[in-house]
Amino acid sequence: MDAAMTGLYPLHRCKTLHLVRHAQGIHNVEGEKNRAAYSSPDFFDAHLTPLGWQQVNNLRRDVQACGLSKKIDLVIASPLLRTMQTAVGVFGGEDYTDGIGAPPLMVANAGNSDHPAISSVNCPPFIAVELCRERLGVNPCDKRRSISEYQLLFPAIDFSSIENEDDVLWTPDVRENNEEVAVRGMKFLDWLWTRKEKEIAIVTHSAFLFQTLSAFGNDCDQSIKSEMCKQFANCEVRSVVIVDGGMTGLAASRTNYPGNIPEGLDLASDVAKDKH
Repeated sequence: MDAAMTGLYPLHRCKTLHLVRHAQGIHNVEGEKNRAAYSSPDFFDAHLTPLGWQQVNNLRRDVQACGLSKKIDLVIASPLLRTMQTAVGVFGGEDYTDGIGAPPLMVANAGNSDHPAISSVNCPPFIAVELCRERLGVNPCDKRRSISEYQLLFPAIDFSSIENEDDVLWTPDVRENNEEVAVRGMKFLDWLWTRKEKEIAIVTHSAFLFQTLSAFGNDCDQSIKSEMCKQFANCEVRSVVIVDGGMTGLAASRTNYPGNIPEGLDLASDVAKDKH
């Protein structure tokens, strides 16, 4: 039997990642007409377009219909307006109403969205992580606001993993190259093994996803690599399994059971036969 293209891994050494590219931002619209528009300060920390919010609503309906929304243990978002808007719109609670004890995931009209506030009730926790940001530098659309500003707009998102109040990663004259984005992506994946959650939604950006995923798939059929590594559309979700082949994480199995160990030897018949 040829099992060269089949792999078996302990379940507790695996995580399921639901990778999502943000919905359409205002920079996407103008950038498709003229790529020079990405350098315009008018698109600083670009927010979603009305079409982008329609895409969010469509994906929300889809993840609810297929049952995915009930499986997710954690939502990770890049700390930029368009990714956090997408994350809370797809995976957050229903519209927020006054009197609810928990703070909203997003306040009304956050980022000129003309969108009602979104509740943090009956949904997984949300955290913002800088490692999964878009390619850094030069383009103002990829520069973030201060954490204090974001905390006012997204009160129930956890920003505690971000060390700096202001954006110290983005520079106006140097843009990350492909290799640097991929290295950051691998560092992000390694960081995921410090988390206990097993099923995680990650809302991020096209270049980050493409460069990170392109590092994988060389050990499988080319059609599988092509399926995994192709460019993402706006508000597309793609699910993958990540395997801890290097014992990076410390997870223990929650399902393995060693059996009722009897007194004396408990050798399987084929092993016992080899002993004689």
